[in-house]
Amino acid sequence: MSEVVAPGGGRIRILVAEDEENLAQILCAFLRGRGHHVVCVGDGKSALQAIRDEAFDVALIDIIMPEMDGLETLKHLRAEPDPPQVIIITGNGTVETAITAMKLGAYDYMGKPYRMAEIDVLVRRAWEKHQLARENRYLQARLSRVDATPEVITQYAPMHAVLALLERVATTDSPVLITGESGTGKTLLARAIHRLSGRVGPIVEADSTVLAESVLDVELFGHERGAFSGAVARKAGLIELASNGTLFIDEVGVLSGKLQSKLARALEHGSFFRVGGTQKVEIAARLVTSSAHDLDAAVRDGRFRDDLLCRVNTVTVSLPPLRERAVDIPLLAQHFLTHIAGASAPELTPDALALMHEYPWPGNIRELRTVIERVVLLSRGGERQIRAQDLPLFTPGSASRASAGASVTLGELERQHIGAVLAQTNWHQGHAAKILGISSKTLYRKIREFGFARPRAGRDDPPTLTKA
Repeated sequence: MSEVVAPGGGRIRILVAEDEENLAQILCAFLRGRGHHVVCVGDGKSALQAIRDEAFDVALIDIIMPEMDGLETLKHLRAEPDPPQVIIITGNGTVETAITAMKLGAYDYMGKPYRMAEIDVLVRRAWEKHQLARENRYLQARLSRVDATPEVITQYAPMHAVLALLERVATTDSPVLITGESGTGKTLLARAIHRLSGRVGPIVEADSTVLAESVLDVELFGHERGAFSGAVARKAGLIELASNGTLFIDEVGVLSGKLQSKLARALEHGSFFRVGGTQKVEIAARLVTSSAHDLDAAVRDGRFRDDLLCRVNTVTVSLPPLRERAVDIPLLAQHFLTHIAGASAPELTPDALALMHEYPWPGNIRELRTVIERVVLLSRGGERQIRAQDLPLFTPGSASRASAGASVTLGELERQHIGAVLAQTNWHQGHAAKILGISSKTLYRKIREFGFARPRAGRDDPPTLTKA
């Protein structure tokens, strides 16, 4: 019988705590026969130790056990950072106690003697709830950073070909590598792959560009309690959190050599160890990666491992830069205008559209969105049109702008945009980060990078933005 029984791939991980040896053997043998990964222990203390050594989706706990009974064990399990869904096993006359256990957080209970078919159904339902709970925790943690654009918007024929390819490969388990210049929408495409895949787990995103090697190691692989100073509890890594879903590693090409080696080894064996751990954790996630650089050239230069490239590029999708899909510029601009300003969004005049077609867009779709956001934020109230002169763009054909010294680099545009949002929010960095669609940590880094200093405004003076 196949061991892959959980929807979306991977085995359901079950802990059984039952002190009656014969019953424990029968129950564990049945669950293993159904393809599940099962660990059996005989008392509550052993159950707690097992849950600290290994992650479980579901725990079946007998309510009557020596030293530590089922209720006490349940309380300790619920205090763990990623607790399993607990099913209480009850004997005659303990139903009221089982109901008390449910009030303490148990998923359900079953009485002895139990029917094996009912156990299998109950375990699957508990597993589904565990997956939903894990996904909800992850989504809540990254809600403020989610790009609100739900779908890929295009009328460019080659992009339709890309989307058609995605529809064919999304439901497979094949790793996908998305290539393209920065800002072309690689993250958006990864989310589209996940939506089309129908996987029940979440899409979990790891940005290789914003974390130090040691931090990214822990973020990807997790850690055990006591693995290093400050590791007071076990933490599941992003690979583990993506179980039965999709793991998206953005800019995989910038991973250090050490992390490349560790990831390649994990993908080869289908499992890994948490930092400081000795218990193998199975990989049950579909891998999607992206890169703005030529990874084949990086392999030739010795900057990227050939074995890792072979494991991430089973399917490769290339995104064209915005300058090659100029037909999409009005469509995308209008989408961003509507998203930012709603029904009252101003219109783009013909001269504004002409300038946008002429501009090379080095920052691609991300730059287009930033330009639209800045124009809307700085527009005068009641303004119904956006003209070419309102756009902070410079092209070789814009002679008047050149003579006026109006050339604006992408970095300067970003600096101006962040500065305008900070001023608009009176330097409330939490609100500013939300408007910008970045984390507070990233905004703090940008403030230091651009040399911004909080203005010292008088009592009746509006705050102004200064540069240190």
